[in-house]
Amino acid sequence: MTRTFRVNHRTEYRYGATMTDGYTVACLVPRPTRWQRVVESEVRLDPPASEWDSFLDPFGNLVNQFGLHEPHDDIAVEATSVVELDEQAMPHDDTPWEGVVARLDGLEGDLAVEVGAFRADSALIDTAALGAPLHAIADSSFTPGRPIVEAVAEVCSNIFTTFEFDPHFSDLSTPLVDVLAARRGVCQDFAHLAIGCLRSVGLAARYVSGYIETVPPPGEERLVGADASHAWCSVWMPEAGWVDFDPTNGHLPVNDHVTVAWGRDYGDVTPVRGVMIGPSTAQTLTVSVDVARV
Repeated sequence: MTRTFRVNHRTEYRYGATMTDGYTVACLVPRPTRWQRVVESEVRLDPPASEWDSFLDPFGNLVNQFGLHEPHDDIAVEATSVVELDEQAMPHDDTPWEGVVARLDGLEGDLAVEVGAFRADSALIDTAALGAPLHAIADSSFTPGRPIVEAVAEVCSNIFTTFEFDPHFSDLSTPLVDVLAARRGVCQDFAHLAIGCLRSVGLAARYVSGYIETVPPPGEERLVGADASHAWCSVWMPEAGWVDFDPTNGHLPVNDHVTVAWGRDYGDVTPVRGVMIGPSTAQTLTVSVDVARV
């Protein structure tokens, strides 16, 4: 079965004083995968950019960067995409998890380069500093000889059932140690947590950004623009390749997830970031995301 989704993501900044210049980088365009085809995608800037460029980052994500060299009181970045998603079957890979680690240790060539960055610590996921708490979550799942899919699925399920989703607890600056202590957070936190657990036992795990279809409660209308960016993790396996797991929702397979980008952690795939030049002033940020099935 194939599902088609239209995604609109709008990020708007309003300033308390006029800015004279600015640069913005956006990672908002979905990327093709084994299960996903990008039918169309457009990124717009309002006011129009003075200069614009696009490139593929080291992980193959499409990045747009633009400069706005005219006075402006606000700026909006809006991306609209249509994607087709094929339904995924449950992944199959019976390799024991220790065998996957051994395979990773012995990789050479292009594949070693591809997965190597996703085994090491990154800026937001420091497994060396969080070793004991991460192992406390992971060790019960990674028992000797256990198949890789089964072990990873249980780790993500444990995060789903033992941590509380709390949109008011954390922000992008909240360290993972605080999430572990409070046992609560949001999807970015849970993706980082799962990745930390998996890297701590020697696996290759990457951070995936994108969107998820949300369904309103029975009898309620879907609120246009009320969706949000989402994050999950992906794990390399010798037979199945990269397999996605969603520790926030306990989803496997992830048939309602639109993939935008992947990297070592959130810092590699921030949807919109930049710098504005002008007087010191307050600013307000408004983000609207709408994921609708076509």
